[in-house]
Amino acid sequence: MKSVRQYAGMFADRTFLKFIMVGVVNTLVGTTIMFVFYNVLHLSYWLSSASNYFFGSIVSYLLNKHFTFQYHEKGFSSLMRFTLNIVVCYLLAYGMAKPIMEWLLAGFSKSIRENVSMLLGMCLFVVFNYLGQRMFAFRKQGDKKQ
Repeated sequence: MKSVRQYAGMFADRTFLKFIMVGVVNTLVGTTIMFVFYNVLHLSYWLSSASNYFFGSIVSYLLNKHFTFQYHEKGFSSLMRFTLNIVVCYLLAYGMAKPIMEWLLAGFSKSIRENVSMLLGMCLFVVFNYLGQRMFAFRKQGDKKQ
């Protein structure tokens, strides 16, 4: 079992810096899509935020697999684990963010509550997604103890 120090070290290494660089690209693309879908096209909270992750995940998978985690194993298993990780992290992050902001910003308009919810959801997603990709989606065969 890993200690708190070992888990904290996962956020202070070169892999995490690469993950953040890939995340900047995904964030620019995905956030633009999400807020345009919500504020310009007037699509729902869930459809707008899900679109962010659908489009961003395609780029994220390719960049994180090859650049960030340098994962070279063949087959569809990493794609399936990646997809499962994205879905779980998305539902967890945005499912938590919405009720939190509904409660904290109860006096504000629905539009403000949901825009802030999407921002909080993005932050939560980054943390959950990094841990999931590192420890599950792109875990190398020799790293099963993580």
